[in-house]
Amino acid sequence: MDRGEYRLRRKIENFDPIDDVGLDEEIETRVPTLGAAKIISPLSRNFSHFISDDERVLLRLSASVLAQRLASGKQPLSFEFAGPRERIYFDPAKARAAIVTCGGLCPGINDVIRAIVMALHYGYRIRSTIGIRFGLQGFIPGYGLPVMDLTPRVVESIHELGGTILGSSRGPQDIDEIVDAMERLDISMLFLIGGDGTFKAGQKIADEVRNRGLRKSIVAIPKTIDNDIYLVSKTFGFDTAVEMACQAIRCAHTEAVGCPNGIGLVKVMGRHSGFIAAAATNALREVNYCLIPESDFDLEGENGLLRDLERRLAARGHAVIVVAEGAGQRYVTGKRREHDPSGNIKLGDIGLFLRDTFKGYFAGKNITSFVRYIDPSYIIRSVPANIDDSLYCANLGQNAVHAAMAGKTAMMISHWNDRYVHVPIVAATKRSKKVNLNSRFWHSVLECTGQSSLQNS
Repeated sequence: MDRGEYRLRRKIENFDPIDDVGLDEEIETRVPTLGAAKIISPLSRNFSHFISDDERVLLRLSASVLAQRLASGKQPLSFEFAGPRERIYFDPAKARAAIVTCGGLCPGINDVIRAIVMALHYGYRIRSTIGIRFGLQGFIPGYGLPVMDLTPRVVESIHELGGTILGSSRGPQDIDEIVDAMERLDISMLFLIGGDGTFKAGQKIADEVRNRGLRKSIVAIPKTIDNDIYLVSKTFGFDTAVEMACQAIRCAHTEAVGCPNGIGLVKVMGRHSGFIAAAATNALREVNYCLIPESDFDLEGENGLLRDLERRLAARGHAVIVVAEGAGQRYVTGKRREHDPSGNIKLGDIGLFLRDTFKGYFAGKNITSFVRYIDPSYIIRSVPANIDDSLYCANLGQNAVHAAMAGKTAMMISHWNDRYVHVPIVAATKRSKKVNLNSRFWHSVLECTGQSSLQNS
C-alpha cells in the first residue's frame, strides 16, 4: 500500500509527547465487522458527509518513521477513521441497544450514556435502549437486577450529575450467562463503558457471540481516570481529574507557605501510571516533587527524598509534594499481595506512609516541621465532568453509535492524533499506557519542579 492510499487529516512531524508506542511495535488495526452494511443510513435524510472504511489515521505522524516503514516494505500502521457510514448493518426498526458501566467511577460517565442514547434515538430512530444495572452483574439472573429503560427524557439532565445512573461494579462474571442474557433481551448492540478489565471481558463476549454465530455488536468506550488505556491519547474524565487535583495542590501550597517548614503533601489517583500527578504538576508549577509509579525513588541516602526535602526546607522554608497512589509501593506492600474483585493488586497507602515518615524524620532531627496531607481521590472521581470532558464524552458516545450501527464489533472508540478512530480491543488491551520518562512531557515536570532523580545510584 503506497502513501497515496492514505488520506491524512493532519500533517505534523512530531507525535503525542506522552505516546509510548514503540517504533517497531506491530499493532492489530483491523476492526471486525458483523457483515456487509446494506441498509441506507437514516442520517442520509439531512446529512451529506459520510466516512468510508478506507479513510485512515496514521498511528504515527512522524515523517521519518513513516519513511522508515515504507523503505522496509512495511505498511504504515493506521486506524479506521470514526464517524457515520452511508450504509449501516442494523435495521433501526428492529435493533435494540444496551449500555453497561463497569469499574470505578470517573467524571463523564453520565455524559457518555446521554450521548449514546441521544444519538441512537434522534439520529438512528432506535426505539429501545436499555441500561444494565451495576456493571456486568446486571446480566446475571442470580443478582436479580432489573434493567433500566433509557429514553431521552430519562437522560436529558444526567450530565449534570457525577457517577453513573446505572451503577457500577467490579469483578468477573460468567461470559456464557452474559451472552445468554443478551439473547433473551434481544440486544443487537452492547456499549461497554470501562477500563482494561472491562475491555478484556468485552473481547470474551465478542468471541462468544461469534462462536454462537450471533450478530451482535460490542463497542467499548475507554474509561479510566488514570489515563492509562493503551492507544488512547487521553481518556475522558482526565481533564476534570487534573483540574480537581490542581485545586487540592493550591490548597496544599497555601498551607505549606503558611507555617515554618511547611510540607504540603497531595495524593492523587494513578495506580500504575502517573499522568494525573504529572499533568497537574505541569499545570501549576508550584510543585517541588512529583512522585509517580514509573519513576522509582529512594527515601534514605544523600540523594534520597528525605535528605533532598531537608535541603529544600532549609533553603525555601516550605515544599509541595504530589504523589500518585501507585508510587513507592515497595515501601508499603508486603510480599503477600491482596487483590480486589477485578484482580487488581491492592495498593498500600503511600500518602499516609510519606506523611508519617516526614513527621518522624524531622522530629528525629529536632527540626520543626508541619505536614499538611490532602487526599482528594474520591472527590476527584465523583464530580461531574467539566466542559472540555463533556464535549469529549459527547463525541465518544456519538462515534460509538456510528460504529455499532455500521456493524463494527470487538472495538473501542479512541481519540488518536486529534481524530476519533476505531481500535480493535485486542490492540487496546495489549498493555497499559505509562508516562514516558524520555518524553518532553516528563522532562517538563523535571524542569518545573527542579527535582533530582531522588536515587542514590
